[in-house]
This record gives sequence, C-alpha cells and structure tokens, in this order.
Amino acid sequence: MTQAIFGLLFFVFLILPPVASLMESIMIIHMHMQMPLLVISGFLMAPFFQKKLPAFFEKWNQIGIPGIFLFIIIMSYWSIPRTMDDALTIQAVEIFKFISLPFLVGVPLRDSWAKISTVWKNITFIIFLILFTAMGILYIASPDQLCNNYLRTEQVTLGWGFITMAAAILIYLVQLLFINPADYE
Repeated sequence: MTQAIFGLLFFVFLILPPVASLMESIMIIHMHMQMPLLVISGFLMAPFFQKKLPAFFEKWNQIGIPGIFLFIIIMSYWSIPRTMDDALTIQAVEIFKFISLPFLVGVPLRDSWAKISTVWKNITFIIFLILFTAMGILYIASPDQLCNNYLRTEQVTLGWGFITMAAAILIYLVQLLFINPADYE
C-alpha cells in the first residue's frame, strides 16, 4: 500500500497548477514527460484498486487483453496533435487528461501486463513502434504547425523524441531475437 500512497502523492503533485503549467509549457515535456509520469502515478496506485475491486478486475480484465486494448486506445488518443492543443485550451479535455492517463492507462496497464502472454506483450511493443514512428514522421515532416500552442521547432523536437522512443523499442525487440528473457528470471 505504500506504493499506492506514493502514486497518489505523485499524482497530486503532477496536477498542482504550477507543476502542470510548467510541464505543459514545453511540447516535448508535455508529451514525453508529463503524460508518462501521469501513467506511472496510476501504475503505482493500481494495487490499491486491485485490492479494493478484485471482482471488477476479475470480471472485466481476466486475461489482460481488455486492459491492454484500453491502454493502447487512450495512449493513441493522446498522441494526436489536436488533443495536446485541446488539453491546453479546453478545461474539460485537461481534466480528462488527468483522469484518463492514470486511471484508464496506468491502472489497466499494471493489471494487464502480468496477465498477458509474451506474444501479446510483443504485439503491444510493435503497435507502439509503429505509432511512435508514424507520429515522429508526422511531427518532423509536416510543413505546417500542427499545434497552435507550440512553435514549429518544438514540434520537430517532439517528432525526434518519438523517433528516439521508436528506436529504443526496435532495439528491445531485436535483442529479443538473440536473448531469451527467461534465462534472466
């Protein structure tokens, strides 16, 4: 439960207006730092919800696939340039960001990851490899400013951040071809 309390405190820290404003002021920090940290806060809070609502998780996420699909859908939604803009200009979207990332991404990810097979884990990585590559190319190659609240140079920087993350996932997947993870467990 200590982990869940730390997750809650971390979540409260991230939603403090000065912290949120600072993180949202730079595009790459908004996308590649604030959003993943919100997911991590939910990931840390997940044991509390798993303990308090075991029947819910057993009924709706028994084998982990629904939780992983929810994780993929919500993360894909937050990769769209328009959603970042809306989160800065529409308060309801900002509130949805602070609810969806910890509770609809972080919690289901923690509950699902242990339940799904290695094949599904690798499929999830491949989906994000494709998503991050596509978003990186979009943000870098687009001649237009995709987000009204950020400069074009910030957009290109974010694109390279996506490409870097895609490269890291690719390296991980390639190393799986040569190294059996079961040997290190």
